[in-house]
Amino acid sequence: MDTIRSMSTAKQVLRTEQAPAAIGPYSQAIQVGNLLFASGQIPLDPATQQVVEGGIEEQTRRVLENLKAIAEAAGGSLSGAVKATVFLRDFNDFAAMNAIYAQYFAADGAIAPARTTVEVSRLPRDVRIEIDLIVSLA
Repeated sequence: MDTIRSMSTAKQVLRTEQAPAAIGPYSQAIQVGNLLFASGQIPLDPATQQVVEGGIEEQTRRVLENLKAIAEAAGGSLSGAVKATVFLRDFNDFAAMNAIYAQYFAADGAIAPARTTVEVSRLPRDVRIEIDLIVSLA
């Protein structure tokens, strides 16, 4: 992690090769205190930086694996997620996305994070889904 000081709060920039590199002027994630703010992840394979093949299930799984890698690189896990925002290109994909999402966040009675899900007209690289996440590292 790189550390950047802004005002009186220390921000640490997180970068991991286990998730796709940022494709613009933003960070994969920023840590402030015990909170990790992960940028929106799209279904890019971190090894190739290419969109994964398949439909909403495969794309959702790749996005969540990317977010899992970011959380783990900061010393956390998805179980510490407190807030997620899901962007879907087509709300008809909600049920299929939700089934995969539940495997990562609501398995075995775990407390799922607060979540907002919205349909958007377009996402980067014309993918079907993007998710950002706030994780408590405490």
